[in-house]
Amino acid sequence: MIEPELAFASLPDAMASAESYLRTVVGSALVTCATDLEYLDKTFQPGLVDALTAVASKPFARLAYTEAIDILAAADAAVANTKAGKKRAAKGKPAGLFEFPVAWGVDLASEHERYLAEVHVGGPVFVYNYPAAIKAWYMRENRADGGKTVEAMDLLVPGIGELVGGSAREDDLAVCERKLRDGGLEVDGYGWYLDLRRYGSVPHAGYGVGFERLVQFVTGMENIRDVIPFPRYPGSAEF
Repeated sequence: MIEPELAFASLPDAMASAESYLRTVVGSALVTCATDLEYLDKTFQPGLVDALTAVASKPFARLAYTEAIDILAAADAAVANTKAGKKRAAKGKPAGLFEFPVAWGVDLASEHERYLAEVHVGGPVFVYNYPAAIKAWYMRENRADGGKTVEAMDLLVPGIGELVGGSAREDDLAVCERKLRDGGLEVDGYGWYLDLRRYGSVPHAGYGVGFERLVQFVTGMENIRDVIPFPRYPGSAEF
């Protein structure tokens, strides 16, 4: 993982940093690895170079989680109301476009992420302000809605889904302690972390980039196993 942490930063700052990082990486690859990418374009993934050029040159879209759910629910319902959808429902199968249900409060499945990136946007898209219940306790609550959502984001890209995940970090000591208790976690076990808030902190945000997913995205490989230098699978690490 590539994990930048930004001091004196908010969620929009983290999204801007992640976008700048990805566009810089892709733009550099287009220049320094032009021959390799042209080969991959012709051999494995037609249109790869054009797609990467668009990533490097166009601003990324942004969707609030609530807006993303509305988009997904509408697409799902449109298919469910068709003749084919009703036939599937009669057989006990999902009638809509998606296998997994779409509703406010559920985390996005891979099929939802890819629909947003590949069909709705046609490129990278940030989804932000997720429900607090499905995100980590250390993510900063949105004060505007009373903590119903948190300042978290995911960057979704075509062919993969989530490439980047991040958030603004909760910097209020009392809120951190409350969220630990609400989550059934031992507050004493996080004393070292809480001390960072107790004895002086600054507003900050950060994100993580899956490096192998990044390589997969830039090369256009369909299977992440094709870009992992050392195979990892259950039972492969013996001690």
